[in-house]
Amino acid sequence: MHNTANPAMNSGNHVMLLGDLLIWYYENLAGIKTDKVAVGFKKILMKPFFPAELNHVKASHKSPYGEIRSEWKKEANTLFWKISIPPNSSALVSIPALSSDQVTEGGQKVELSEGIKLLDVNEGFVNLEVGSGDYEFKVDNSGK
Repeated sequence: MHNTANPAMNSGNHVMLLGDLLIWYYENLAGIKTDKVAVGFKKILMKPFFPAELNHVKASHKSPYGEIRSEWKKEANTLFWKISIPPNSSALVSIPALSSDQVTEGGQKVELSEGIKLLDVNEGFVNLEVGSGDYEFKVDNSGK
């Protein structure tokens, strides 16, 4: 069997495919995106996609302000999500839950956690604004 494809149609630049895929991993699976207005990770958008077939994701990105980290894992009906927001940055965090009552940070209700502002609950997500620091969210979906 002979390769009859036009050689001009073949790409020797396979880095582009891998590069696009890596960006997708960071932005969608880990949920690390920069805001379109406060660019350069001054404001970070944290909203991962949590596929049913995947139970654990861990990623970090060195931004101009410091390291951004996102690590989540699913166990039974519980989602654990650790994030780190660097100094002089803030983040909009979207957590998959129908109510803020399902979400804790550092073992206490998310509304009572220091440095966290509850923005709203919309379309299956609890949306928060957080300042720089380390956060450990837990989402209890057992009563869902």
